[in-house]
Amino acid sequence: MTDRSLLAGIRRDRLATLAQREAKRFATARPQTQAALQKGSAHFLDGVPMHWMKDWPMPFPMLVTKAKGARIEDLDGFGIDDFCLGDTGSMFGHSPAPVAKAIRKQAGRGLTYMLPTEDALAAAALLTERFGAFKWQIATTATDANRFALRVARAVTGRPKVLVFNGCYHGTLDDTMVELQGGKTANRQGLVGQITDLSHTATCVEFNDLAAVEAALLTGEIAAVLTEPVMTNSCMVLPEAGFHDGLRTLTRRHGALLIIDETHTISSGLGGYTSVHSLSPDMFVVGKCVAGGLPTAVWGMRAEVAARFAAYNEARPAGHSGMGTTLSANPLQFACLKANLAEVMTAKAYAHMEKGAERLSTGLRKVIEKHRAPWHVVRVGARVEFICAPGPLKNGTEAATAHQPEIEAALHTALLNRGCLIAPFHNMMLVSPATKKRQIDRLIAAFDDILTELFQ
Repeated sequence: MTDRSLLAGIRRDRLATLAQREAKRFATARPQTQAALQKGSAHFLDGVPMHWMKDWPMPFPMLVTKAKGARIEDLDGFGIDDFCLGDTGSMFGHSPAPVAKAIRKQAGRGLTYMLPTEDALAAAALLTERFGAFKWQIATTATDANRFALRVARAVTGRPKVLVFNGCYHGTLDDTMVELQGGKTANRQGLVGQITDLSHTATCVEFNDLAAVEAALLTGEIAAVLTEPVMTNSCMVLPEAGFHDGLRTLTRRHGALLIIDETHTISSGLGGYTSVHSLSPDMFVVGKCVAGGLPTAVWGMRAEVAARFAAYNEARPAGHSGMGTTLSANPLQFACLKANLAEVMTAKAYAHMEKGAERLSTGLRKVIEKHRAPWHVVRVGARVEFICAPGPLKNGTEAATAHQPEIEAALHTALLNRGCLIAPFHNMMLVSPATKKRQIDRLIAAFDDILTELFQ
């Protein structure tokens, strides 16, 4: 029988005490932030520039005054070790020097003019060097990049649907906002303002389930499989042995394209998970930190897909393609792409990140074992996550069940009060090239301090 007084091994009353105390501690320590929010936030919907900023677990958002390397400072003068790093957007640290220099230089030459620069040509060559032989295009967000990639996939295959995995996240792309409900594809329950039945354009199956993938492909409706190499939207789910090889074999056999979205798994190593694990996608997408923090995404297709797309374009009437946005592929993006790819996203940087992330994951694991918590730790390159449930997890359904928002919210605020910021939506942490050993050790010590109270 389940003990209802316990949540993931923690007594509920003990968790409530911690959560209330830490929330009060955070709020009491930030009078300047509270005053500023009361004065200026009324002009925003829900008081924040983007609605998900309300999803941070602390009582109210911090107002950041400065970020550099792996540290941020807030309006009340607190210096904080940043392991969230803009949810991967600043995975290589805040304002890497080569990127900041490129921004200053390009600002004097113009920010956008709908024409390429020499930096664009250099950036394209660097993209191929880093990620492989693709024909590249530039977008502003990975959402847009995925949207454009799916248009190409449908164009060249003549098929209507994309296959995605339950619990996935590929930005705010409508086609992928689906989930399994009673074993069937349905619109996500939290989706806002969507009147279309997305099961007409998407099919959803569980990650690591090759039999379900093949069953979907056998319908002949699937234009492309769009997937992250590792599921990162909730609690991290690793691919089982043979899953990616099977996915590649099945898509080729049934004439569907394979699109790999590395927007989060770029943490895996130089070239992303695709390079580290020798995957062979037809199309490749990466965003967030690819230009060092400047809003940029890239998407590319293999030469064979590009040739098929060229043939499709020759046969269609001229007119609006539904692809591309005015500010995408601007010169500032290319200046930052060039600087980041050449000088920041290096083998040396990844070696530092891997070493630090291993130190962090080992330390967190030891704390969990010390307190006999029924939790586990997952690491993908520089990305680390502690999960408040036993593991490993197999698919999105198991990941959703493992998610413990009440515990995670209390831990987040408690860690922040001890000078450590982790991602707001789940327990994700990143180690950047600028992250120091002492920062990692402070996070492990803070984690131990909190679990000592929760599990004593």
